[in-house]
Amino acid sequence: MNSIDDYIKDFPEDVQILLQKVRATIKEKAPGAIESMNYGMPGYKTNGRPLVYFAGYKNHIGFYATPTGHEQFAEELSKYKQGKGSVQFPMDKPIPFDLIGRIVEFRVKENSAKSKKK
Repeated sequence: MNSIDDYIKDFPEDVQILLQKVRATIKEKAPGAIESMNYGMPGYKTNGRPLVYFAGYKNHIGFYATPTGHEQFAEELSKYKQGKGSVQFPMDKPIPFDLIGRIVEFRVKENSAKSKKK
């Protein structure tokens, strides 16, 4: 899997639409982010640091904003199945694109602040 486009094309059309919308949300909130495939999934970096990742699965979209992105939004994410630094958005319910956008904005600010401390 060389590109994010190829990755997304491997999914059924209805899932492709959701993954493209997640991708567009990330790119809108982090316009300068570098996009690449990492750990077999689409990933983004700002200031040379990991920002967020996402992945498609049979019944959900996985979103990975490192532990800090999830800790900051713990209350809003509490209704979703989670792991350390990951959350699962079930595809049979509306995907919270607004929440994804706010998490990305938080992570952009966090990465920027960490860069300034160097």
